[in-house]
Amino acid sequence: MTSDSNFSGTAQPAHLRDYLTTAAGSSSIRWIRAAALGMWEVGDGGRLLDVGAGNGEVARELAGLLPGTEVTALDHSAEAIANASGLHDGSRVKYEVGNAYELPYPDGHFDGVRSERVLQHLADPDRAVAEMARVLRPGGRICLIDTDWDSLQFDGTPEGFHERGVALRREWLAQTRTVDIPPSGRTLRRRLVTAGLTGVRTEPVTMVFTDLTEARQIMPFSREMFAAIGMPDSAAGWLGDLETADADGTFLVALTMWIAVGTR
Repeated sequence: MTSDSNFSGTAQPAHLRDYLTTAAGSSSIRWIRAAALGMWEVGDGGRLLDVGAGNGEVARELAGLLPGTEVTALDHSAEAIANASGLHDGSRVKYEVGNAYELPYPDGHFDGVRSERVLQHLADPDRAVAEMARVLRPGGRICLIDTDWDSLQFDGTPEGFHERGVALRREWLAQTRTVDIPPSGRTLRRRLVTAGLTGVRTEPVTMVFTDLTEARQIMPFSREMFAAIGMPDSAAGWLGDLETADADGTFLVALTMWIAVGTR
């Protein structure tokens, strides 16, 4: 994950690229994306935009499901777009570099716009949503997915496991982030309404993991990822508790993501 200060750069750290690839293979992420697609209700034909497309797997999936549709995969990182282009499968996907604050398209250009787990990284998410609304045609639909990190819950055998995990997350955010990300998911409805969207619908999707290997597909629960994202030294002891809880079968973590859709 990156803060807004990194969001205009061209580099895509290897750990982020690997994380996005792993998360895309998670059954939980596939479930959320399928639910979001059902709520988005876009038809075949026309043009769709994926803002913050990363490796481009969603754009390619959309192009496969909607063969008459032209899909644009946009990301701030030239490196990410180069990587996504290298994975191109021949479908109707264009890969472009662009800033979510200043989308390089005319007003009303797209029939649908989506963005997943992007707003939590931005200092001014309302500006990005306003841009998505600007490039959407009247009657077009926006679909947003984001995480409510305040919903993160732990349970396991070591006493105080949940409390230490929450405290550690707060310590990490205080040290590394300039953006207040925790409640991002539950703000999506408000942001769409503020941007002038109508018929706004929102749904929470709670993921529950009782297996550490599965949880690691979504969350950076490993020593390698802790080091890559700059977790404090105090994280090592808590990670040991997490592994103990997994070994004795008491491990549980829950996290809620939100889906919101609206019509221009």
